[in-house]
Amino acid sequence: MASQTPQEELIAVDFNTFKSEVLKDFRLASISRETSLLGRKEVLTGKAKFGIFGDGKELAQIALAKQFRDGDFRSGYYRDQTLMMAIDQLNVREYFSGLFGHTDEVIEPQSAGRQMGGHFSTRNLDENGNWKNLTQQKNSSADISPTAGQMPRLLGLAQASKVYREHPTLKDLEAFKKFSNGGNEVAFGTIGDASTSEGPFWETINAAGVLQVPMVMSVWDDGYGISVPREHQTTKGSISQALSGMQRTADSPGYEIFETKGWDYAHLCETYEKAVELARTNHIPVLVHVKEVNQPQGHSTSGSHERYKDTARLQWEHDFDCINKFKEWILNFDADGQKLATEEELAQITKESKDFVNEQKKEAWNLFTQDLKQDLDRAVAVLENLANESTNGIFIKREIEALQKTMNPIRKDVFNTVRKVLRLVRDENTASRTALIAWLKQETENNADRYSSYLYSESENSALKVTAVAPTYDGSGHMEDGRIILRDNFKAIFENHPEALIFGEDAGKIGGVNQSLEGLQEQFGTLRVSDVGIRECTIIGQGIGMAMRGLRPIAEIQYLDYLLYGIQIMSDDLATVQYRTKGGQKAPLIVSTRGHRLEGIWHSGSPMGMIINSIRGVHVCVPRNMTKAAGFYNTLMQADEPALVIEPLNGYRIKEALPTNIGSFTTPLGIPEIVAEGTDLTLVSYGSTFNLCEVAAKSLAEMGISVELIDAQTLLPFDINGMVAESLKKTNRLMIVDEDVSSGATAFLLDQILVKQGGYAHLDSAPVTLSAKDHRPAYGTDGDYFSKPSIDDIVESAYAIMNEADPTAFPSIY
Repeated sequence: MASQTPQEELIAVDFNTFKSEVLKDFRLASISRETSLLGRKEVLTGKAKFGIFGDGKELAQIALAKQFRDGDFRSGYYRDQTLMMAIDQLNVREYFSGLFGHTDEVIEPQSAGRQMGGHFSTRNLDENGNWKNLTQQKNSSADISPTAGQMPRLLGLAQASKVYREHPTLKDLEAFKKFSNGGNEVAFGTIGDASTSEGPFWETINAAGVLQVPMVMSVWDDGYGISVPREHQTTKGSISQALSGMQRTADSPGYEIFETKGWDYAHLCETYEKAVELARTNHIPVLVHVKEVNQPQGHSTSGSHERYKDTARLQWEHDFDCINKFKEWILNFDADGQKLATEEELAQITKESKDFVNEQKKEAWNLFTQDLKQDLDRAVAVLENLANESTNGIFIKREIEALQKTMNPIRKDVFNTVRKVLRLVRDENTASRTALIAWLKQETENNADRYSSYLYSESENSALKVTAVAPTYDGSGHMEDGRIILRDNFKAIFENHPEALIFGEDAGKIGGVNQSLEGLQEQFGTLRVSDVGIRECTIIGQGIGMAMRGLRPIAEIQYLDYLLYGIQIMSDDLATVQYRTKGGQKAPLIVSTRGHRLEGIWHSGSPMGMIINSIRGVHVCVPRNMTKAAGFYNTLMQADEPALVIEPLNGYRIKEALPTNIGSFTTPLGIPEIVAEGTDLTLVSYGSTFNLCEVAAKSLAEMGISVELIDAQTLLPFDINGMVAESLKKTNRLMIVDEDVSSGATAFLLDQILVKQGGYAHLDSAPVTLSAKDHRPAYGTDGDYFSKPSIDDIVESAYAIMNEADPTAFPSIY
């Protein structure tokens, strides 16, 4: 046989490489599909609670993954299993471990069983909570369920690349080389077509077009949002057509928009190669509209798509299934007589994939049940000892027998039995009962770690571990407006932290609406001190994404009332990052805003009860003046967790003594300040209203009432050392003043003081709360006076407490 020429050998090698890649892709698509099919069965047989799968999107995600490089980030939705498998950040066993809810982060690294199946992430922190080198791995920010909730964070992940590329010094600093390779990373967003109707999608798309960041946004379009067809979801019935006005031109920046089909392997690969190169090289945002995606099993395990798809559509789902079409393409491929595979070879790959997935599922189930069985066996051993020693032994043995007969028992079943038995033997005093109580205590601690850890940082960089440093003064008595103290402190932060950025409405050119950022844009540039549009949701999202990539953003929301636009993202995403990854990711974003005591319905809100109950996982700082606020910023810049700082809105022009250690002093979190000591009444407040309490306390002193005046300083956390309860031991009376609605933040504070701290035991009088009226404040100074607690209200409410205690010494005012 004649030998091949060098050119023929090269062609043969290239074809073999191509063939190998295609068949590898077919194998992965088959594995992912089998994972979806078997996953649904595991839910329907009761082994898993709920399933939502990525079947139908396999080819598009494989094509995308070919362009995904180390250092890139994904911010996606809960059908991206094939993408995660394709970038080697998820295997089949891990997928099923997540579906079963395994609580070991080594076995189930996505969320350690905290999120339902289909929610993915990578572990970007080491076991000590420190950053890994993110440029040496492919990254996925942790998914959330709310549709389009992944979009705001995506904006920040993409913007971080722009910052790293354009920052004058950051990319050359060794400490930041673990976060970016010169800003060449792409942020990949994914979403279902129906979810593009959500506001966060539109807000993010608009902002990314304005900022011109390297974002590749894929829309998987299967024609439905659960049962509602596309025509009822999207203008023109097409998201790419609806967004066509954003298509960039030669003289107008915008988006590059691509359309492709979810079953067309070759065109998908070509499209993503073009799209990602454009975004990576030129930092141009790209929309890839992946049309004609099928959904073989319907939306989820909670229903069947046969209820809303007619026979013709269901037939189309089969005919245009991406794997069926991929098979056709492979079988029909012919390059000068060179074939990719036979039908038998593809059938063998499908069979091997099915067998492999089944084996991996079994391994996941065995790991999951072995873990539970160890807990069960230890509990049963202790219970049997108790049964042998107890007068209720016959009843305990029945409980043991029932537990052992339970099909696939879980920890809840074990705990139910143990606690029921302890109720049975509550009047016994035996060693075995003591042993069972010890078992329960130990397992409760273990389960606290499994299910309740990492709401806040547990690293050495926790905000609660930052050393407190008091402001120092030179004795000159030099006073400045509060805004000057903040401005100079921000200047010091920017000088000391090149990774610091601040952005918000009017934050840049004019230096903020209250001039606390005056001149900073001129000094540090528009990249680090920037104006943004009126879009609070994505201001928060920018901060989350950039914080996930090693930057230290301060996201400014102009007024506290406007925080409501961003509260969903703060609550669902920011507050849960460390928790939902069990310490695998963090986003140390500082959200800065100003509030309290302004005038008008939408400029004077104080919805603190809503805020503190919706963003557990985020620290909430409520300083009474700008020196305290500056101290909080300094503390948080040394920490690795998110926080909200609410500057007192009426404090910017109030004179304060100018510290000499600007940028260095810190205000500790969770430590109230006793501003004035007293013996008759403990008065607790925070923020601007605290300053009214301070004036009121002087009037009360003139009336013979000694007030212990305590500034809470932070609401999350609140008084970690029980300082208020200690004060109650002395005064035996409590009054809480704030400007939230009734039973808002005061309900939280009462629970913390009276229940958690045990303060109720020290009260001689009923506690009193003084809050605002339940309506929004009416406009003007009179509106404030009659809507919110005034100095008169504070004085008279405090006096009424003393009148009840000693009506002779404190006769009724009215």
